[in-house]
Amino acid sequence: MNSSWRMAATATLHCLTGCAVGEVLGMVLATWWGWGNAGSVVLSVVLAFFFGYLLTFSGVRRAGLDVPTAVRTALAADTVSILTMEIVDNGFLVLWPGAMDATLADILFWISLAASLAIAFVVTVPVNHWMIGRGKGHAVVHEMHEHSGH
Repeated sequence: MNSSWRMAATATLHCLTGCAVGEVLGMVLATWWGWGNAGSVVLSVVLAFFFGYLLTFSGVRRAGLDVPTAVRTALAADTVSILTMEIVDNGFLVLWPGAMDATLADILFWISLAASLAIAFVVTVPVNHWMIGRGKGHAVVHEMHEHSGH
């Protein structure tokens, strides 16, 4: 695997981490609060973006960027990746019979969530590879880390 594909896979794994945290937390909270599917999906997507951005923001802040630059960097690095992952992930869950009605105690909930995130990862890696090849997305974060020595 060449370095640009490795970087794309790493960027996508980073994105997947934030998305998974947000998705699971959103589904747990929505279930706890008795929300329906629409509310659950909206909360999960919002939290997926929040945690995805937060991971990048935290990393670039540790590397020395000021807050406004760190926010802009996180938005530029992650928006397309998270959006792609969320469309694929949620689209898959909507299409899987019974997945949206499964509760946290159902094995179908966890199997469908794991499958949807795995498929979203596979679809998002080429998107990140394409963006990195054009100096966009996580290429910006990678370049910034190289210049800061982190």
